[in-house]
Amino acid sequence: MLNGNDDPGQDKALVEAILFLENDAVEIREIVKASGLTRERVEGILSELRGDLADSVRGLDLVAAAGTVQLLPKRSLWPRLRARYGRRRDARLSRAALETLSIIAYSQPITRGEIESLRGVSADAMIARLVELGYIREIGRKDAPGRPVQYGTTRDFLRHFGMESIADLPKLDEMEEERFRSDG
Repeated sequence: MLNGNDDPGQDKALVEAILFLENDAVEIREIVKASGLTRERVEGILSELRGDLADSVRGLDLVAAAGTVQLLPKRSLWPRLRARYGRRRDARLSRAALETLSIIAYSQPITRGEIESLRGVSADAMIARLVELGYIREIGRKDAPGRPVQYGTTRDFLRHFGMESIADLPKLDEMEEERFRSDG
């Protein structure tokens, strides 16, 4: 316990305060470090907080995504909060941007040329937009002539779409799987 405090309620209040003060999603190990509590204790408190928030009419949810946790407004409140508190990054993605993002998510790592081959049109503008939004990033270079840049999704992509990992993407049927293959 931090400062020798034996009051479990204070531990819970401390973790809640840390989550409130963080401007972004935070990894559990960072909460452990900031609080001085054990990982097991922090995980137990996060579970309690999640239950407290879910079982009430409070305005916040404890959201876990991509190995991080964050206090966020309940989804039902977003429309009323967006005008004043919305971020520029919340701009809606165009159909072309969503298609490009889907191709990258399901086919990563993937090059610009492979994306263009699947889409049938230039992907430069869409790739630039998705990088700007923080949903994709360069993750390496392909061992091929010219060593083209390969792209993959980011933690921001996972957080935005409410996924813990890329494995949480909806499963594709056989026809869709064939469409997203970049290797042939």
